[in-house]
Amino acid sequence: MRAVTWNLFCGGVDDSSEKRLHAQAEILASLNPDVLALQECTQWDEADERRLLWMAHALGLTPVCMARSREGDSRNHTALLYRSSKLHLVGRRRLGEGVFHHALIRARLRPLEADNDHDDFLALATHLTWTDGESRLREARWMTDYAGDFPGVPPRALLLGDLNCPHPSDQPDWDQAPQNLQSRYRLVQDDGTFGATDTRAVQVLLESGWQDPQAATGRPRAATVGYFYRNEPVPLRLDHALAYGLQVYDYRTYDTATARTVSDHLPVVLDVEAGSTA
Repeated sequence: MRAVTWNLFCGGVDDSSEKRLHAQAEILASLNPDVLALQECTQWDEADERRLLWMAHALGLTPVCMARSREGDSRNHTALLYRSSKLHLVGRRRLGEGVFHHALIRARLRPLEADNDHDDFLALATHLTWTDGESRLREARWMTDYAGDFPGVPPRALLLGDLNCPHPSDQPDWDQAPQNLQSRYRLVQDDGTFGATDTRAVQVLLESGWQDPQAATGRPRAATVGYFYRNEPVPLRLDHALAYGLQVYDYRTYDTATARTVSDHLPVVLDVEAGSTA
């Protein structure tokens, strides 16, 4: 099974142009995801969610749901989709409503060949806040329960999203970043000065039991941001796909010249075994 997460940058829409959106759909079709989390689905609620349904049709996927961001101008959404020819949607919820800056979607999915709930797994799609590390850490704690045995949920899970948090092993050169943007991704000391890179949101997830697929593959993946804006040349892995209880086969950042032109984030691709555990 393949899982993909991608921040689409303003929904792939520029004024009335959907050129980027169509290019994004071509990239996603080539990646052939079975579970897909999309962030910054801006304006996708317009015309009865036309863009969401168009993307689902173009990729042969079925929407779990789309959740509006709590903060902002009410145009931003997070979406989760799945391939109904391989997976059955058992249940779905929007978690953290009224709490998250953006959203958290939870789906319970079952491989079609499974005849009971033993092979169910959770798919979580999220977009954590960009504002500060403390808020991201609070949001991340909504997902720590699913990294271990927890009543009422299966013992296998995926966490897909733009976590807006560097990987703990990222070593950015902050001298290359605009000073006015560093408070997003660095610890802020009591006196207001900047400290080390703030990786707490990802670190608490890993400490809780979520697996960084890089540990399974033995290969570090490329950064997902740091190429799009001239004044932000710092490469960081802000987008993540974490696993629990699933065998990992491959994990990578999809980095091509075309992908770099259609969004300020790059897609993250995770291949896992999701068949029968019997």
